[in-house]
Amino acid sequence: MSFQRTIVYIFYLSALLTSCNVEKNKENPIQTVIDSVQKQHAPDKRVALFQINTKKEGQRIVLNGESNLLEAVAVLKKTLEERQINFTDSIQLLPTTELGDKTQAVVNISVANLRSSPKHSAELATQATLGTPVKVLKKEGSWYYIQTPDKYLSWVDAGGITLMDPKRFEEWRSKDKIIFTKTYGHSYNAGDGEEVVSDLVAGNVLGFVKYTDGYFVVSYPDGRIAFIREEEAEDYFGWLQQMNPTADDLVATSKTLRGVPYLWGGTSTKGMDCSGFTKTVYFLNGMVIPRDASQQVHTGKPIDSTGNFENLEKGDLLFFGRKATDSTAEKVVHVGMWIGDNEFIHASEMVRTSSMEPNAENFDAFNRDRYLRTKRILREEDKALINLTQTPVFKD
Repeated sequence: MSFQRTIVYIFYLSALLTSCNVEKNKENPIQTVIDSVQKQHAPDKRVALFQINTKKEGQRIVLNGESNLLEAVAVLKKTLEERQINFTDSIQLLPTTELGDKTQAVVNISVANLRSSPKHSAELATQATLGTPVKVLKKEGSWYYIQTPDKYLSWVDAGGITLMDPKRFEEWRSKDKIIFTKTYGHSYNAGDGEEVVSDLVAGNVLGFVKYTDGYFVVSYPDGRIAFIREEEAEDYFGWLQQMNPTADDLVATSKTLRGVPYLWGGTSTKGMDCSGFTKTVYFLNGMVIPRDASQQVHTGKPIDSTGNFENLEKGDLLFFGRKATDSTAEKVVHVGMWIGDNEFIHASEMVRTSSMEPNAENFDAFNRDRYLRTKRILREEDKALINLTQTPVFKD
C-alpha cells in the first residue's frame, strides 16, 4: 500500500470511528427518562427495586424488568406517553402473582440471615430477628425476596420465615406479645427449663399465650408453643409503653453487647457489623434506624465535622471513612456511638470501646484519622427513623 493510500485509509477509518462514537453517544430519550425516574424515586437500590430495561421490537420499544414501586412505574409510563414515545409495557410489578395472597411473612427463627442473592453462599446483606414482619415480593426456588420494616431488600431461605395471608398476618400482628431482653438464651418445651425449643437473642418478639410459674408461655409465628423464663423477657407493649430512652439508656445497652463478635452483615447479638451494632442498640431502645452506616449518616441532626468532640453527647453516632476531595466524593465506611469521657463504642473485630484521647491505652489512631462527622438521632424527627412508640410494628 502506498504512503498516500495509507494516509487516506487512516483518515477514512478515523472518520468512521468518530461517526460511530457520535452515534453511540446520542442521547437515548427513553433511558434518560428511566434514569430520571430512578434518581427521583429509587436512588438507593438497597431499599427500592427499580430495574427497568428496554428492548426494541420493530418500531416499538419494550419496557421490561421489575419493580416494587408502583408509583415510580406509573410516573415512568406517563412521562413516556407525554413525550409521545411508543412503548410496550412488560414490566413485572412486585409482589408477583405466583405468591397468591401470601405476600407477608414473619421471621420464625432467632436470627434469619438475609442474602444478597438466593443462595447460601451469597454475601450476608443483613439479618432480621424473630418476630420481624416482612413484605414478600417474589420467590425463586426455596428462596424469597423480602423487604424489612427499614425497607432493606434481600433474600431469605424458606426456613427463616412463616408466610401469611392478610387474615393470618393481622391475627399475628394483633396478638399480645413478649420481647426477649437477655443478650442470648433459649425457649423450652416445658416449664422445667430443660428441653430446648430454640435459641433466642435480644429483641426477639413472640406471641403471648399465658403466664405460669415463673415462665411466659409463648407462640412462634409457625404455631410452636414454648416457655421462656420470666426474668429474661417482658410484655412487649408494656416495654414499649414505658420506653422513653435517654442517652444513658443507650450507653447501658451498648455495654451489654461488649465482646459480641464482628460479623459482616450481622445485626444481632450472635454477631454484628458496625452499623448492625448501632442499629441493634437503638432497636433495643424502641427505635428502628437505617441499616448501613452510609444510610445512617443521612439521618438526624449534624453536630460536628471538625473533630471538636466537646459538643458531643452520649448516644451520638460518629462516622468514619474517606474525606471528599476535588475528584472523589466522601465515603462513609464505619460508625460508632459516643459514650462520653472521650470514648466511643463500636463493632470492630468485636464490640469494644475506643478513645479519641491520644494518651489513653485504648486510643484509636486509625479511626481518629478517618473521622468524618457526628450526627444526633435520639429524639430527632426524621422520616428515615421509626420510633416504635409512635409507629408501632404490632397492633395499632
